[in-house]
Amino acid sequence: MSGSPSRAFPVVDESSAIRDVLSLHPVIASIKDEDGLRAVLHAPCPVVFVLFGSIMTIHNIVAALKKSGKTVFVDVDLLDGFSSKPIAVDFLKAHTKVDGVLSSKSIMVKAAKTAGLMAVHRLFLVDSFSYNNVSKQVKISEPDAIMILPGCMPRVISWVCNDTDLPLIAGGLVCDKEDVMAALNAGASAIASSNRGVWLM
Repeated sequence: MSGSPSRAFPVVDESSAIRDVLSLHPVIASIKDEDGLRAVLHAPCPVVFVLFGSIMTIHNIVAALKKSGKTVFVDVDLLDGFSSKPIAVDFLKAHTKVDGVLSSKSIMVKAAKTAGLMAVHRLFLVDSFSYNNVSKQVKISEPDAIMILPGCMPRVISWVCNDTDLPLIAGGLVCDKEDVMAALNAGASAIASSNRGVWLM
């Protein structure tokens, strides 16, 4: 793949709330367990991606983060006790103060939008096939932003940024300042990382 193919992805309104959220700080803290939850409560990152929890615990996780003034997105695909059906998003909306949802599934992203939540479509770009499938997935899901994984691929980030006006978040394997700067310089609006050293940048 020598360059980015020319495609037109859906365009998001420039006044979208997601742009305001991502402009707060270029680093989003991803948390995977209770230890990460405790650590992020005092971290400078105003936006948190929750990558763990269950139907029994997610209310308390979100409540703790909101009490600390965080903007909270929950990866609905990773919650124990939930099915991959839109009712899981409805549950989050009804029983937590979550701000947004992350998912790799178009149906869940659309459900988040319908529920009035911010929606980020996670896209795993492992080869040219998955890259070339991005436009189809985004057209179906109509997210507020997209997140590509792994996030340590500045060339691919620049290709996707050239193809879409949607805010792009780079996540996964973003380990140090060089990775962060490379992603941002390639056009990413923000990066997401579970590395606590990156949170402090």
